[in-house]
Amino acid sequence: MFGIPGNPPVTITDAAATQIAKLMADGGHQGLRIGVKKGGCAGMEYTMDYVDSIEAHDEVVEQNGAKVIIAPMAQMFLFGTQIDYETSLLESGFKFRNPNVVDACGCGESIKFDESLSAGE
Repeated sequence: MFGIPGNPPVTITDAAATQIAKLMADGGHQGLRIGVKKGGCAGMEYTMDYVDSIEAHDEVVEQNGAKVIIAPMAQMFLFGTQIDYETSLLESGFKFRNPNVVDACGCGESIKFDESLSAGE
């Protein structure tokens, strides 16, 4: 994983940890896998899936009963990201504060990363 020894590759706010732990418990899953895929108007989108088994090359971040698994191909794109969970009058959902994003669409669902991150693909 791209990272600094002793520091997690992503951070999870208390609100996100609470929601992730609740989702894990409700479905009996081992965690929540975070990734990225091509798509959307800005070029890339975040993905989130339940995990029932952890693969050898997955990066695992645990906090307050929550377990986030980062897919191997997404690790370089997510380094330094803060995962939050916000609730407002209009919507509730996970929010990603990612320092690697250089542009996003108006709805915030689609993102564009610094070109240097994908040069090695």
